[in-house]
Amino acid sequence: MPEPPRVLRIDEIEPLPAGGVGYRLVRRALGVQAFGVNAFTADAGVQLIEDHDEAGVNAGRHEELYVVLTGRARFTIDGAEHDAAAGTLVFIPDPASRRSAVAVDDGTSALAVGGRVGEPYEVSAWEPTFVASGLADGGDLEAAADLMAGEAARQPEKVGVVYNAACFEARAGRREAALEHLRAAVALEPDEVRRWAANDSDLDSLRDDPAFPA
Repeated sequence: MPEPPRVLRIDEIEPLPAGGVGYRLVRRALGVQAFGVNAFTADAGVQLIEDHDEAGVNAGRHEELYVVLTGRARFTIDGAEHDAAAGTLVFIPDPASRRSAVAVDDGTSALAVGGRVGEPYEVSAWEPTFVASGLADGGDLEAAADLMAGEAARQPEKVGVVYNAACFEARAGRREAALEHLRAAVALEPDEVRRWAANDSDLDSLRDDPAFPA
């Protein structure tokens, strides 16, 4: 028998709040393996899609397609603005393009689909971090640290995953594990990790250690 379909409404997926945006982890909810897909919801004036590109150290280098599901958004792509009402498709083929979007109407929502050209899909580094953040914000620091440690073991080449494992372990009081992951992150991207760590309050409990990246 074929595997049965999975059918969900967007609003049945519990949003993870961050900066006024509700992040709905569609890929995780449905168990999608072949491509990245997530949804975002925000009210008027709130940044619906963060300002970013897909070419940086911690980025997926994805082509991205945004689908405005409800409301209206104003996209800014490489400095040019694009008005996007419900039903609008916004495709960004170049990973180096700078993109962001602000909700124009209350209840604006958008679906984002992405993947790297010519390569198998890999889960973006930010996704497990968001899940861990939700656990930590709910008071379960141990579960957040466990989740990120597991992700770092599966993806030891992903500097963002390894670095965030150190952050959540430090918050959970796992000093030695946090320092170990921090050293591993520095080995992957020394300059970038030192920049991240310089003012990251998650790591304050480690700053007295000689191994902390200065």
